[in-house]
Amino acid sequence: MNSLKTIFDHDTWQEIFGSIAKNKTRTVVTVIGVLWGIFIYITLSGSAKGLDNGFNREFKDMAMNSMFVWPQSTSIPYGGFKIGRSPRLTIHNASVLKEQVPEIQYIAPRNARGVRSNLGPAASVVYRDVLRTYNIYGDYPEYSKISTKKIYKGGRFFNNADITNKRKVCVIGERTQKELFQEEDNPVGKFIRIDNVYFQVIGVHKFNPGGGFETDGDIFIPFDTFRNLYNTGDLVNWFVIAAYDNADVIAVEKKVKNVLKKIHKVSPDDQRAFGSFNLGEVFNRIKGFADGMTFLSLVVGMATIFAGVIGIGNILLISVKERTNELGVRRALGATPGEVRIQIVLESVFLTLIAGILGIILGAVALATINFFTQDLADFPYTNPTVPTQLVLGALLIMTVMGTLIGLIPAQRAISIKPIDALREE
Repeated sequence: MNSLKTIFDHDTWQEIFGSIAKNKTRTVVTVIGVLWGIFIYITLSGSAKGLDNGFNREFKDMAMNSMFVWPQSTSIPYGGFKIGRSPRLTIHNASVLKEQVPEIQYIAPRNARGVRSNLGPAASVVYRDVLRTYNIYGDYPEYSKISTKKIYKGGRFFNNADITNKRKVCVIGERTQKELFQEEDNPVGKFIRIDNVYFQVIGVHKFNPGGGFETDGDIFIPFDTFRNLYNTGDLVNWFVIAAYDNADVIAVEKKVKNVLKKIHKVSPDDQRAFGSFNLGEVFNRIKGFADGMTFLSLVVGMATIFAGVIGIGNILLISVKERTNELGVRRALGATPGEVRIQIVLESVFLTLIAGILGIILGAVALATINFFTQDLADFPYTNPTVPTQLVLGALLIMTVMGTLIGLIPAQRAISIKPIDALREE
């Protein structure tokens, strides 16, 4: 009870503020040390979270453990074949990969005309008297499980029945809809002509940056329909593969390439025969970098805070030395050692918390400023830099404990002085 009374006593706080006022410059400089530490922690860890959030935003509809694999050209002669041979992927390769690489959850063969394709230019698309050209993708329904398609206008993505029956159906993009149809028209159920063949629109996909690298003008049709329309046979441009969540995506990528090398009689040492882009590996690197920055911010921030708190302890030691006579008078008038100790510790905790709160406020302002200047940058994977509340509260708790412990040193110095000796000090 006496301790609580001392903490909330008006005279106690009056003496604390009086002590701070006597050493304004010293106090401000030392408090800045603690403030700077929490500021660094908030800013760096928040920035790392912003990078992580930005990457998740860019690829939120794409399986993070996915990869793309496509044929290139051989760089090593092997099995009687010369350098420069281009392996050709087939639909059958997909079933072999699924069988021999059990870590694969989904595999989607893909064909395309237009961008990133050797199967020909973009397709001519006509609706009534409007003519445009768009990239055409031939896909299986599994692709939508790897790269989620946001279908609206009451439509859908194609299913296995569309593949089996080779239906002439298509899913168009938002830009395609705006360019071909009137604003009040619902394109679902309408027919468009793709390279002189009529297709029924069964859905409109919303623009999805990072979700498979398509654009809002691309058109998707069933794989087998694409094969019949453009006479591609069993050829496949590339595979999109998603591994199970607990699989090592880098190891899966190596296994996939090794199986393809065996199928197409390519040297095991040939690194150029098959190209790939491993989204899972990139995601892990970004995640590791963000985690590293968070850890670095914690180490640097806590070290800076600790240095600042030690500075506060030094100030209080000097303050105790300068207030020896005053403390002697208080002891002579009946102040107990516990009351003196609480006053010194309170001063230490007060300065530490004030510095911490100011550092958190400045860090939040810095993160808000960074977010303001980066939120509209569509090509910059960065958004919403924040620090979880529990980490901020945890940092404040640690600072309070540190302030308390460091305050015990000058407090012990204060109560070790005998009243009679303190009163003799000039």
